[in-house]
Amino acid sequence: VQLVESGGGLVQAGDSLRLSCAASGLPFSLYAMGWFRQARGKEREFVTGIDWSGAMPFYVGSVKGRFTITRDNTKNTLSLQMNSLKPEDTAVYFCAAAYDQRSDPPRVATEYDYWGQGTQVTVSS
Repeated sequence: VQLVESGGGLVQAGDSLRLSCAASGLPFSLYAMGWFRQARGKEREFVTGIDWSGAMPFYVGSVKGRFTITRDNTKNTLSLQMNSLKPEDTAVYFCAAAYDQRSDPPRVATEYDYWGQGTQVTVSS
């Protein structure tokens, strides 16, 4: 199984970025997907998740209204559109896959089975 993130970079506050995660080696449509992030010196935190069908996204309060998670089960890809970025969004972003067909995506890291290597997002003020 491979999850490969891309799209990170250095942007200014207020800018947008779109992260992508390409999945291979797993039946993608049977997995809930999530994005986590880890800032330097902090624990990894859940940001957003989406159920296997793509119909039920969930966002933590700090990104709700600014970030949008989507998935394409025909292309085995997961995306995260990040708008109105803030310096506090600076972190390494990880995509993760959880074998889960419930309508509510998992929100805890231990519930995820596979992880990508991460992509750095840096937002300058």
